[in-house]
Amino acid sequence: MLDALRCRFEANRERHEGLSWDDVEQCLAGNPSALETLRIMEETGGEPDALLFPNGSIALCDCSKESPSGRRSLCYDEAARAGRKRNPPRSSVEEQVRHMGAYVMDEAQYRYLQTLGEFDLKTSSWISTPAEIRKLGGALFCERRYGAVFTFHNGADSYYGSRGWRAVLILR
Repeated sequence: MLDALRCRFEANRERHEGLSWDDVEQCLAGNPSALETLRIMEETGGEPDALLFPNGSIALCDCSKESPSGRRSLCYDEAARAGRKRNPPRSSVEEQVRHMGAYVMDEAQYRYLQTLGEFDLKTSSWISTPAEIRKLGGALFCERRYGAVFTFHNGADSYYGSRGWRAVLILR
């Protein structure tokens, strides 16, 4: 896993201004839970890479061009999935997050990722949704279209083959 991450890190230097591979390796050293999260991110199509967020945090983030293929067609959370009378999906974002040991990108993280490249040109990604919106039955997602990044809402129980979610794991 570390070799794959290092190769991606080296191949995409434009994503890592101010971050060295030694910094990333130091954060991962002796952190088996982060390595397991990294493995799952990779296996589900996330193409994780290390990023340095503007606040100084080092994180593993999904950097696949489109929403990770192994994490699509999901309701936002378990309550939304359980509430579907017909055709509930196999899982929810919330269930996958818990299994993976990561977090769903929030809007600021998603928008920062979009400054490093063009992502979700054909797909969309659920993002962390404030409790007030979720309490009313909604959930948020983002995508890039027409050269701009958009944030939208949908019912948390909706799911589409082109909508997944992007993981983030803060290492430091």
